[in-house]
Amino acid sequence: MKQLFTALTIAILFLLVQQEGFAQPLNGVTFRYVWYNYENPNPVWDNWTDIFGDAIPRGVEVGYNRRLDKSTWLVVPAKLGLLARGANSLKSRGEILGNLDVLLQENLFKHTNFVNPTLHLGIGTTYNFDTKQGDFNIPAGLGFNFNLSPNLSFTFQTQYRFSMENRPGWHHGAGLTVYFGQPAPPDRDKDGVTDADDKCPDVFGLAALMGCPDRDNDTVADGDDKCPDVPGLVAMMGCPDGDGDGITDADDACPTEKGLAAFRGCPDTDNDGIADASDKCPREAGPASNNGCPILDKDGDGILDKDDACPTVKGVASAKGCPDRDGDSVADSNDACPDKAGSVAHKGCPDTDGDGVYDNDDRCPEKPGVAALKGCPEIKKEDKAKLERAIKLVQFESGKSTLLKNSYTVLDEVVSVMNQYPEYSLNINGHTDNQGDDKMNQDLSERRAKACYDYLVGKGIAAARMASAGFGETQPVADNKTKAGRDQNRRVVFELFVK
Repeated sequence: MKQLFTALTIAILFLLVQQEGFAQPLNGVTFRYVWYNYENPNPVWDNWTDIFGDAIPRGVEVGYNRRLDKSTWLVVPAKLGLLARGANSLKSRGEILGNLDVLLQENLFKHTNFVNPTLHLGIGTTYNFDTKQGDFNIPAGLGFNFNLSPNLSFTFQTQYRFSMENRPGWHHGAGLTVYFGQPAPPDRDKDGVTDADDKCPDVFGLAALMGCPDRDNDTVADGDDKCPDVPGLVAMMGCPDGDGDGITDADDACPTEKGLAAFRGCPDTDNDGIADASDKCPREAGPASNNGCPILDKDGDGILDKDDACPTVKGVASAKGCPDRDGDSVADSNDACPDKAGSVAHKGCPDTDGDGVYDNDDRCPEKPGVAALKGCPEIKKEDKAKLERAIKLVQFESGKSTLLKNSYTVLDEVVSVMNQYPEYSLNINGHTDNQGDDKMNQDLSERRAKACYDYLVGKGIAAARMASAGFGETQPVADNKTKAGRDQNRRVVFELFVK
C-alpha cells in the first residue's frame, strides 16, 4: 500500500511539474508525510529508528493553496493518519484521525527565493473515526519552503494545534508543493491593454491606439506624432495646419496666413513672384530687381520709393528720404533734438555745455555738470553747509510743528540754495527721538517736515520741486539714551537731488 501511494504521488508530481512555471503562480497543491505528537513535551515513540513502524503516529496531508496577494496564501489542508499513544499503542494499529483546516499562510520572502520561511494561522477540525468524536482546533505554526524550480518546492512544516476541547498536540510534516495556474496576462502600465498587444507596454495609453499614449488627444499616437504636444491632423502626422494651406505650422514660415508651398507657406499678395515677407512692396507688383516694388518716387524728392524710408514726405538722401530740419543725418522722426544738429550715435543730440552728457540725457544742457548728476553741476561746499546748518538750526515749539521765529533765517538760506540750483529738487524729511508714543512721533515728524515745505512754497519755491515725509523715531543718528543724542535725533533733513 505504501509503495502504491508513493508511486501515485510521484506520478502526479511529474505530470504537474511539466506545466510551464510562473513567477507568481495562483494555485498550488501540497503533499506531505505527517508525524503526530499528542504527548509533547515528552513523547513516547517506540521503534524510533523505524520511521515507517506501526508505533509512530503518522499520516498524509493533501492541501490546496490559493494566492491572495504577493505574499499571502489561503491554504486548505486535509490530513488522514493513525494516532498511537505511547508504548502500549503497539497492541493495536491505533486510532484513525482526520483533520480539515482553513489557514492563512504568510510567505516572508519572495516566491522566487530559494529559501522562503512561512508562518500560518487558522481554524481546523479533528475527527476520530474510531470514537466518532470531533474537536475544533486553532492550528498555528511555521515552515520552510525550498524552491527547487519556479513551480516546485520542498516544504517542511511544524504546527501546534490548540484544542477547543481535549486534543492539543503537534503535527510535523515534510513533502512537496506543486504550483500551477496562469496569472492574468501582464499589463505593466495598467492601461487595460496586455503587454502582448501593447505597443507601448511601459507607458499608460489608449486601447484605440494599441496601448500607446496621445498627449494632445488628436488620435495620433505620440510615437507617430511629429507634434505630440499640439493637437493636429492625422493627414499631417499629428501636426496642426492653422491656416489650412496644406503645410504644417512647424514647417510653415507664415503659419497664420494661407500661402504657397513655393514660399514655405507664405503668401504673395501682389502675385509678382516674390513672397510678401521678402517683398518690399507686397501689395504692389514690381520686379525682383527692385525688391518687388514698382519703380516710383511718390514724394518727388529724387529718392525712389524702394529706398525711401518716408516715401510720401519729401526728404533728403542723408536721412534715407526723410526730412531732417537740423541737417545732422538723423531723420526728424528719430531725432531726440530735431532742431539742434547733433551726433547720430546720440539720437541726433549735441552736447551743448561740453560736459560729456548729451542734451537728450542732460538735465542741465546749458550748464556743465557731471554724469552722476545727469549733467547738472555739483552743489558748492558752502551751499551744502547751508543745508547742514538747517538740519541743526531749524527748531519748533516743544511737541508741536510750529516753527520758531529764529528758524526763518535758516530756511531763507535753503530758499536761496533752491533758487541758485533751479534744476534740482528737494526732499524734506522729518525725524524725532524715541520719547513718547510711536504713532505720535510719526505724526509729529510728518507735520514738522510739512511745515518746512509750506514755508518754502510761501517763499516762491515751486511745490512740484519738493516733497515732504516723516520717519518718526525709526532712523536715529545718535543714542537716544542721552539728551545730546535725543537733540540730534530731533531734526529735519534737506536733501537736494536731480530727477
